[in-house]
Amino acid sequence: MRKVFAAVLAVFMASAPGLAQPVTIAALGDSLTQGYGLPAEDGLVPQLQTWLNDHGTEAVLINAGVSGDTTAGGLSRIGWTLTGEVDALIVALGGNDLLRGLPPSASRANLEGILQTATEKGLPVLLIGLPAPANYGPDYKAAFDAIYPELAAEYGALVLPDFMAALRPYQDQPGAFARLMQADGLHPSADGVALIVEDIGPKVAELAARARN
Repeated sequence: MRKVFAAVLAVFMASAPGLAQPVTIAALGDSLTQGYGLPAEDGLVPQLQTWLNDHGTEAVLINAGVSGDTTAGGLSRIGWTLTGEVDALIVALGGNDLLRGLPPSASRANLEGILQTATEKGLPVLLIGLPAPANYGPDYKAAFDAIYPELAAEYGALVLPDFMAALRPYQDQPGAFARLMQADGLHPSADGVALIVEDIGPKVAELAARARN
């Protein structure tokens, strides 16, 4: 009887939803993902991991952010980022392409290469973008801003067009916005990251759910 009970318990534990193995999600990005300028525990990935834990999402995040990386850099390392343990992918690249004024067509081609690699491996993707500034002109902005929703639609990926969306409402409040940003004006502070995590957390939870299906 003890052996029968143990076998039944093992089956129950393996099938219980709350006891399922966590999915592994690689976060491919630049300094915004890597956590530039912040203590390790205050960066995007650690704060997002805490959010997922607190909201009952069984997922383990891998920080694949590299400061200064462009979409080309992300494409160059996607092959060895997607190890066998990875079940899903976050792609948050494009900010450094904008800082350098790189052609939107090149950024699109690089991001498409990343999505193609993930698709070939059967991995769901969350694509997180950044809108182009107006000073590049309306044609550049229109071309760049279209990249993320159009590629997401083509490859069936989840999408968030603006990594910094949660901070935009504070831009007209200099004091509040300064608290949410580091001194360089480019990278969020720990408090800024916390708002970003609250914004993107539900999409990452949805990504984890897709990886389970």
